[in-house]
Amino acid sequence: MAKKNTPDMSRYVKKENLYLACMLALAVGFFGGVMFGIYKTGPSGPVQTAAPMQPAPMPQSNADLSNAIAALEREVAANPSNVAAWISLGNNYFDAAQHEKSIQAYQKALALQPNNANVWTDMGIMYRRTGRPKEAVKAFDKAAEVDPKHEMSRFNKGIVLMHDLDDIKGAIKAWEDLLQINPVAVAPNGMSVDQLVVSMKQQAGQQ
Repeated sequence: MAKKNTPDMSRYVKKENLYLACMLALAVGFFGGVMFGIYKTGPSGPVQTAAPMQPAPMPQSNADLSNAIAALEREVAANPSNVAAWISLGNNYFDAAQHEKSIQAYQKALALQPNNANVWTDMGIMYRRTGRPKEAVKAFDKAAEVDPKHEMSRFNKGIVLMHDLDDIKGAIKAWEDLLQINPVAVAPNGMSVDQLVVSMKQQAGQQ
């Protein structure tokens, strides 16, 4: 998700990078069943460079989540220019699997803070979850446009291109662009992005 003056992201960006429970099988024959998912942004850098990811925090209970949503809905109704509240509301809708409401909240946040690459990225995940992969790719592209060094948007773009749009060349290009930013990038599941690209090119019969 996301970066009143560029507020401290740690106040409202989700700490877990591996939120999305839906793991994606690669195209038939790729990597012998290795699985990938698209990943929510986190406050300390979305694509790892070395150490394995720590376990995600326990999710809120349904009652706590409902209470948080209700409080944030009251806040944005009273203070519609509170961008941090809109982002938090989008996050909580995300966690509650209220995908359309999450998109709407993120759109409100982006109307106030359009250069927030993390919000664009998390909204892209919600577009994918609602069966709109092309909109997801557009959101990931916007994240990379507003923050050329944004890594998770590029990683997620590759996953959606590969799995949802059957665009293997586009996926490889997205990950090669990621490697231009961070040559030692490691996907949140622990695989080297460089090795991922090499393996995909081999499987696709590329030179």
